[in-house]
Amino acid sequence: MKKILVFGTFDILHKGHEHFLREAKKLGGELVVVVGRDANVMKIKRRQPVQDEKTRLSRVQDLPFVDRAVLGKPKPDYITLLKELRPDIICLGYDQDDLGLGSDPWIRKQGIEIRRIGPYRENEFKSSILREKEESG
Repeated sequence: MKKILVFGTFDILHKGHEHFLREAKKLGGELVVVVGRDANVMKIKRRQPVQDEKTRLSRVQDLPFVDRAVLGKPKPDYITLLKELRPDIICLGYDQDDLGLGSDPWIRKQGIEIRRIGPYRENEFKSSILREKEESG
């Protein structure tokens, strides 16, 4: 059974996120989701998430196709997480920065496959679009 790993903020969980996670699940047996810490979201995306990390983690854990959800490390540290979780495949969203994962020598040596998942109605179900709608009322 393959272990599939995804990283994300999963702020304002929506159908696009659900599509991404369902498609990732289809690639293996166990789907593990790493939910970004609030401080790391701020560092990487330069904005605070709408929902706090515990709420986002809880919502992801509640999805029936997610086998395990964990919070990311206090500092962005993908290699330590990968060594702990030992995935066979890392799935990235269609618009997600790979943060150098695809060219990392350790990841390549481990034979971890990196796959992109296509969008689901990207002009409608995208966090930035939904956030703008929510903020505008």
